[in-house]
Amino acid sequence: MPDAFYPWMHLIGRISFAMVFIGGGVNHFTKLNDTAMYAKGRGVPFATFATIVAGLMSVVGGTLVAMGWHRFIGAGLIAIFALLTAFMMHNFWRDTDPTAKQNEMAHFMKNLALAGGALFMAYYGRGGWPMSLGG
Repeated sequence: MPDAFYPWMHLIGRISFAMVFIGGGVNHFTKLNDTAMYAKGRGVPFATFATIVAGLMSVVGGTLVAMGWHRFIGAGLIAIFALLTAFMMHNFWRDTDPTAKQNEMAHFMKNLALAGGALFMAYYGRGGWPMSLGG
């Protein structure tokens, strides 16, 4: 009986994971100025360009993972996005305000965990995924 649920669990799990990146990536474009100003305030060079690239990585990576198509590339884009975001945007060690430092550290750790999950997906992307477009 549990084997019957596996394909559905896999599909729902990867879509749920991917939606965080697809939705966030879309926000990079719909709120480009605000997101770029925040990135600039965190010390990201070429903030507008970086925001556009990050949005593309997030949307494309999330879409590929959700569809199960070219999943190594999709999960790789998500892992790179999450790691870059952790170290460039949530560099808590630079904050002096304890509340801001704690908030950024939580986001830093969250991004590390998401990158780890994406790396797992990239590794297991070479095998067959149920209910996917393959590749």
